[in-house]
Amino acid sequence: MKNNKEQILIPVSMADVMAGFPSPADDFLEAALDLNEHLIRNPAATFMVRVSGYSMTGSGIWPGDILVVDRSIQADHNRIIIAAVDGELTVKRLLRTEDGWSLSADNPRYPAIKVTGSSELSVWGLVTAVVRRLEV
Repeated sequence: MKNNKEQILIPVSMADVMAGFPSPADDFLEAALDLNEHLIRNPAATFMVRVSGYSMTGSGIWPGDILVVDRSIQADHNRIIIAAVDGELTVKRLLRTEDGWSLSADNPRYPAIKVTGSSELSVWGLVTAVVRRLEV
């Protein structure tokens, strides 16, 4: 599929934004930001997926968020991944336990998924960023 969209660079201030009182010295922009460059390390191995459900709210991942997922980064202990478990996609934290591996929700209302020999598990990629639109 051919992408005919024009690249748009967004102006960005390189100064930190205070969550208190603003500094009058930070009234200028220093650079332009390409969100693709900022969020995507390996475009050929990256895809995005929209979140549904509340199992990862403890990690700041909410329904409607868009996750940037990189298939080229090795999934390891304590990383947030997209996985297919018995044919269903899920976003969970990958944990190495004494008994093997489990997929942990970052919300205490949801149980961990124990990865057993009878489970069909396929890691699709590592979550590298979360994109969220604020309601205005």
